[in-house]
Amino acid sequence: MTLRPAVVAELEGHGIVARPGDTPASLRERLNDAYLEDVRSLRDRQRSGEIPLRDYAGHVERLKRSYPLLGLGLEHWSH
Repeated sequence: MTLRPAVVAELEGHGIVARPGDTPASLRERLNDAYLEDVRSLRDRQRSGEIPLRDYAGHVERLKRSYPLLGLGLEHWSH
């Protein structure tokens, strides 16, 4: 398996480095775990009052846009 360079760069931007034996599916799972951690952190920041409720949806949308690989089919991760 050879990941596309853009996929490697995007993963590394989230602190995920492909290891021997990783597959696109296992990397996507790790990326999804990172996304869920970020969502929980954002929720905790809103609950603590750091992010006003009226601004929360915008923060969630920006976070979602920062993980475009989660919307890309695995067949497009490698070549």
